[in-house]
Amino acid sequence: MRQLVLSPRWMMFHLLTIGAMVTCALLAAWQWRRAGSAMGSALNVGYGLQWPLFAIFFGFMWWRMLRMEIRRIRGEDVDVPWYGGSAAERIEAEPVVEEPHAVPEPARSAEDDEPSPFGPRPRSVVPRLDDAGDPELAAYNRMLAALAARDSRD
Repeated sequence: MRQLVLSPRWMMFHLLTIGAMVTCALLAAWQWRRAGSAMGSALNVGYGLQWPLFAIFFGFMWWRMLRMEIRRIRGEDVDVPWYGGSAAERIEAEPVVEEPHAVPEPARSAEDDEPSPFGPRPRSVVPRLDDAGDPELAAYNRMLAALAARDSRD
């Protein structure tokens, strides 16, 4: 296990964890000093208590990842509960089969008979634009009509 702990990858994890914990300690000390000053408040006290908890979290996660890596190398089951129980303690359960949920039909009104603005519309509903005065608009509309005709054939 010494080889694992001294590997370059884990040395980086050690340094990052120590750096994060030291940073949290420095921030906690700064917040405590700030809380004791004339400009301090209860918010600074809260932060002063919060930063050590972050440091503990970093340490716990480092320890947990190291323990999982050691178990993986030994070939032990890595998917054990966080409280350290063995894999034999887990109960085999039947697979959960999720059934699709039935979505009720919404109530229909007279407005529902109109075509939706978000879907394709029948040709009878598509408005025709008067492009007689603008040759550029007429060319654009001809191109769109050709594309629509090509799509309807496919």
